[in-house]
Amino acid sequence: MPIGERALAWIQRYCDEVRPRGVVEPDLGNVFLTRRGRPLGSNRLTELVHRYVAQAGLAKTGSCHLFRHTMATLMLENGADVRYLQALLGHAQLSTTELYTRVSIAQLKAVHQRTHPAHRTRAERNAQLSSLAAEAAERA
Repeated sequence: MPIGERALAWIQRYCDEVRPRGVVEPDLGNVFLTRRGRPLGSNRLTELVHRYVAQAGLAKTGSCHLFRHTMATLMLENGADVRYLQALLGHAQLSTTELYTRVSIAQLKAVHQRTHPAHRTRAERNAQLSSLAAEAAERA
């Protein structure tokens, strides 16, 4: 699983400076622990994030899923291929990822404006057609 250098540095700092003070023997090796030194329960992180989002006064309610969805949407809007997001998110079906990542209408309009042939001048279209014809001739 890919992880950014910044996130990795914070996890390493936590493991070096905080975790050793809180672990209770026998140490099962779980990275994140409760205040009592036990492994974090499967839903505990979601509960904590939900509470912190509410305390921050954000317009949305949320949990870990909110951050997961936002990350995927922003990566897609910044040019990530949906198939890479599928692998990153662990989705078996591409259709799940496509539903999961909503691209903003503004982004869709910008891509359409930038790439649709109808938005190009006649000279640009002719140049593109000439280029494609030359490539096809080279392959033949």
